[in-house]
Amino acid sequence: MDEVQGGGESSDVTRPQLDEDLSGLSDFLRAIGRQIKLLRERAGLTQKEFAKEVGYTESLIGAVEQGKRTPQRELLEAAERVLDAGGLLLVIAQDIERAKARARVRHPEWFRNYASLETSAIELHEWGSYLAPGLLQTEDYARAVFRMRQPLLAEELVEIRVAARMARQEILARWPRAVFSWVIDEGVLHRRLGGPEVHRGQLARFLEVANTRGVTLQIMPMDRAENAGMDGSFTLITPKGRPQTGYMEVQMNGRLIVDAEEVRLLNVRYGTLRAQAHSPQDSLSLIEKMLGER
Repeated sequence: MDEVQGGGESSDVTRPQLDEDLSGLSDFLRAIGRQIKLLRERAGLTQKEFAKEVGYTESLIGAVEQGKRTPQRELLEAAERVLDAGGLLLVIAQDIERAKARARVRHPEWFRNYASLETSAIELHEWGSYLAPGLLQTEDYARAVFRMRQPLLAEELVEIRVAARMARQEILARWPRAVFSWVIDEGVLHRRLGGPEVHRGQLARFLEVANTRGVTLQIMPMDRAENAGMDGSFTLITPKGRPQTGYMEVQMNGRLIVDAEEVRLLNVRYGTLRAQAHSPQDSLSLIEKMLGER
């Protein structure tokens, strides 16, 4: 079974590659890659020759020059020596460390690989068993979720995480719109996280999503005798130009699933969940009823 733990770098030899979370860093890294390529070509070295000189694989050098991988300090120090860059790459190494530190604050380490995939999603399907999905959370709901986390997060970090979650939701407004669907357990609708006003705002958000053209939202009723999602929440995501990937998280640990057979089984499970849940129209009516009772 192939899996990639969110946040860690996987070997470019032993496991399928998933680009790092480059949110806010993409242009910066592409510029660095172009500079390294220019210095390499000025030195008269091919990618293969340069890779051998600095002790890294040719595929990694290619990814760095394309801005798809973050060059580590060790690589930049070796490149500085081989390419006689006059200190330029050592300065870049310091800039990268500062940029990566900011990125780590935006999203927790275990979530970053998934966040990177989500930015280019052309299809996303999610089963939410205990909490409103992050892409559908209101700002107040997200703030309540982060503030109740144990151990407690500093207020400044709470606000950074809330802002990052809201920024993720920009993909819902893109056009052409990706294919989105959610199946949410009815218990999520009854759980008043953050208090009555926050809860009402979240129900209104679900109603807004349920009324959005091209987006499907279904509620799994609590009185169903069978529920295919009792093992927990999961997401099926298809980034542009990549195969579909599964994602699950629990207790501040995220897991990306790239094994084709395991992804297929998650698809089977999700299809069963959609069949067991209320229809989109009945789900809409249920949310409207709950809002009317508040």
